[in-house]
Amino acid sequence: MTDPSLLIVILNYRTAELTLRAAAEALADSRDMRAEIVIVDNDSRDGSLGAISAAISRRGWDADNRVRLIDAGRNGGFGAGNNVGIRAGLSDGSRADFVYLLNSDAWPEPGTIRTLLDFMQDRPTVGMAGSAVRGEDGVDHQTAFRFPSIAGEFESCARIGPISRLLARHIVALPCYETATRVDWVAGASLMMRMDMLDRIGLFDETFFLYFEETELCRRAARAGWECWYLPAGRVIHIGSVSTGMKNWARVPTYWFDSRQHYFIKVHGRTYWMAATLAHVGGSLLFRLRQFISRRKVDDPPHFLRDLVVHSARNLTRSSGSEVRLAPRFLEDRQ
Repeated sequence: MTDPSLLIVILNYRTAELTLRAAAEALADSRDMRAEIVIVDNDSRDGSLGAISAAISRRGWDADNRVRLIDAGRNGGFGAGNNVGIRAGLSDGSRADFVYLLNSDAWPEPGTIRTLLDFMQDRPTVGMAGSAVRGEDGVDHQTAFRFPSIAGEFESCARIGPISRLLARHIVALPCYETATRVDWVAGASLMMRMDMLDRIGLFDETFFLYFEETELCRRAARAGWECWYLPAGRVIHIGSVSTGMKNWARVPTYWFDSRQHYFIKVHGRTYWMAATLAHVGGSLLFRLRQFISRRKVDDPPHFLRDLVVHSARNLTRSSGSEVRLAPRFLEDRQ
């Protein structure tokens, strides 16, 4: 069987050294494949473009166009940046059979890319496949999920055993399965996609700046009849939150709330979004009551519940979630 062509897209935003490491690992893991790597710089403006370009030339990666660098020209977010790479296609102008998205702060263990590619090539109904992900500390990350729902919002916020058991079929975060499992959606840190599927359903919705974009793409794929799988046999090591700075957030940024709103409205409508928000608030208040009674600390991000309520109230009068223009701003900047 002839190997299909593969385009590996790595999105860089101010993580030049990590991006080069990810590219090196991906290059080594795809050496025996018909594969090319395209690195997209998402308007880093920190010298990344020059540093990566020089490294590609110095290491000889530009031979036979195995690794290319593209300047996105703007920072449109995760989906928009990856779309730039996907649209670029292969160096000869042809369309790849498969696209593999790899985070700049992630690197595949040997055989991971082949595992994902072979699995999808053998199963023509599979449109997406995500690998298992673990941190540098060896701890597995949850990367397989159910689609968000009203019940799922309430369960995830209430965090009470009896409620979680009652709503078990709606829990969003799935366990780290030991065998290949069909799921609703997988994280975009290590994600293989079939170009035939993308040709039919379209690329990432660029209204999302960050978060929920792969969830919505997987939802669109599912509605078109494509399957999504989680493959524990393929593994990547992921540092996580390097580009986004999530670990150092003082408060959850506005674009997270915008993305959540846009997802629910686009997929289910405004009424569902409002109901999901009420479920989120209700579950959070129930959890806080329990913590108050037991004199335990609430470990949610600072001001998160207040920010969610304020954001939702400000957007109730918008006629369409698609009118939201997502940008990397923080709620406190608006106040």
